[in-house]
Amino acid sequence: MFFKVLLSAFAGACLLSGALVAEPLRESLRPQKRPNVAQDVADQVAQISSSNLGFQRWIEGFRRRASAAGISTSTFNRAFKGVRYDTDVIQRDRNQSEFTKTIWDYLDSAASDSRVKNGKQALRQHGRTLNAIEAKYGVDKEVVTAVWGLESAYGSHRGSTDVVEALATLAYDGRRGAFFEAQLIAALKILQAGDTSPRQMTGSWAGAMGHTQFIPTSYLAYAVDFTGDGKRDIWSDNPTDALASTAAYLARFGWVKGQPWGVEVKLPRGFNYALASRKIKKMPSDWARLGVKGLNGQPVRDYGSASVLLPAGAQGAAFLIFKNFSVIERYNTADAYVIGVGHLSDRLKGGKPIQSEWPRGDRALTFAERKEMQSHLTRKGFDTKGVDGKIGPLTIEAVRGYQRAIGTEPDGYPSLSILTKLRRN
Repeated sequence: MFFKVLLSAFAGACLLSGALVAEPLRESLRPQKRPNVAQDVADQVAQISSSNLGFQRWIEGFRRRASAAGISTSTFNRAFKGVRYDTDVIQRDRNQSEFTKTIWDYLDSAASDSRVKNGKQALRQHGRTLNAIEAKYGVDKEVVTAVWGLESAYGSHRGSTDVVEALATLAYDGRRGAFFEAQLIAALKILQAGDTSPRQMTGSWAGAMGHTQFIPTSYLAYAVDFTGDGKRDIWSDNPTDALASTAAYLARFGWVKGQPWGVEVKLPRGFNYALASRKIKKMPSDWARLGVKGLNGQPVRDYGSASVLLPAGAQGAAFLIFKNFSVIERYNTADAYVIGVGHLSDRLKGGKPIQSEWPRGDRALTFAERKEMQSHLTRKGFDTKGVDGKIGPLTIEAVRGYQRAIGTEPDGYPSLSILTKLRRN
């Protein structure tokens, strides 16, 4: 999915924060001394060798913890045969926060013409299977297909990294050691159960696996055997078990059949932006009395209680979002991801592109700028409850409080213009 509660924590916020930014300059433009290539290579080899020695010692310690968790010696030895410290995984983990997209750039890709076209083809090709999955779990086949489309481009990019090696490397690295060690134990339990082999257990650099990118703990808890062959196989070319597992997961967290994830709406002039909060829920008919209506000028149907979401502030699209928005969030908490899945599913049903304009002149806030914004806000009395570079509800509320204080529309949008004002004041 993800079942990326993992990646949401450290990548999801990045999706919300700005346009795709260039990689930071890593070398000075001034003339440099000729590098000592031989020495650099020697230093790198020494560093990798040192990491491998420490890694091998860590594996022996982890062996005891795995045994205590019920992993047999034979399973452990099979899984760790040839496993080495993967410097590429560490590099990806270190660099991932530098790359950000605005929500409009993300959605341009998430619901691109080619992804919509390929999704409709996938719906036709796997129609019988998807209909059966929808009948059993009550989750729209287009939503399941949209998750598949965003997670692996309909199975074409499932990841080729050795999952055990990647998780072991990340667990040893220590920054989120407990989390990744739990994932590694879960991966070993999957192998011990015989659902797949170490060679077939491949995925992303962060350990997400298969067509819809389950992390191992989510696989153990929610994956299903829909083919009836005795295995929950999310890795093979046949996507059936992966698609059914995604539907089962969404159903488990309360998917409401017949309810949209959200509906694009128009806000009236003079709208009170303090009402654009996940904490405020009203029936669409009640929102309509406040002037919040569908793009056709009519009230949105009463599918259930809804909140107003402004993913790019007052200058971008507005949505009424329903409970199913929160269900998709269980897959990945980033608003951009949830809207991406929801909007792609709408397009697969024949819906139109998002009609409102986005503030495409805005650029991304870098990770450092997001942290700077949080620091300024907190110092001015608008506490973000931490300076971590992640734009979540607390930071949005802090921005809103600051906007009220300076007399601008309190839409909560953490833009570059807000950061500029914070710097000046």
